Amino acid sequence: MAVVRGRGGPKVSGRAGEAVPSLGYALFATRWLQAPLYFGLVAAQAVYVYEFFGELWSLIHGVVTGHADEDMVMLNVLKLVDVVMIANLLIMVIVGGYETFVSRIGLHGHRDQPEWLSHVNSNVLKVKLAMAIVGISSIHLLQMFVSIHDASQRELIWGTTIHMAFIFSACILAYMAGPMEARAQSLGLNSRHVPPQPCACAADGEAHHG
Repeated sequence: MAVVRGRGGPKVSGRAGEAVPSLGYALFATRWLQAPLYFGLVAAQAVYVYEFFGELWSLIHGVVTGHADEDMVMLNVLKLVDVVMIANLLIMVIVGGYETFVSRIGLHGHRDQPEWLSHVNSNVLKVKLAMAIVGISSIHLLQMFVSIHDASQRELIWGTTIHMAFIFSACILAYMAGPMEARAQSLGLNSRHVPPQPCACAADGEAHHG
């Protein structure tokens, strides 16, 4: 990596031979500060794995001993589904966030590559996170309605209102992400079909020869 002197001050030449401003390169390298955050989310996911098996053991023990009725079994199953959906949310944040904001993972062509990872960007990630939050909110609301005798009317109203707010927010994000994604794809296609422009010096040389 060499230092190049130019009008914009000292620059660092990249791998492709292009000059990158040293200050911009340093700022760009700070993206690696986010990597420990994603590893912290991996630790949080391990906590949810422990929580899942704890809930599963409680469900099995209650069914075997006969202390779990139908409503209790349904609530425990909903808790398990809730834990799994939160774990899925963590996976989307960890993998998608790292791929979008830190560095390429390089899973292209791998047989275990998630389908959504091939076209992930900030807009797609926000919509998927919003939909995951709506799903988690649905599970919590369903838990409240299953144990409706233990929930007050105020809790039911607030739970439904918050759930509808999540749905509205997800719809707004999906509506905004659609045109932005279509515009990004059209710009990408246009940039691919732009014919290479002839060099000005070559054109001048031909004119002089003529």
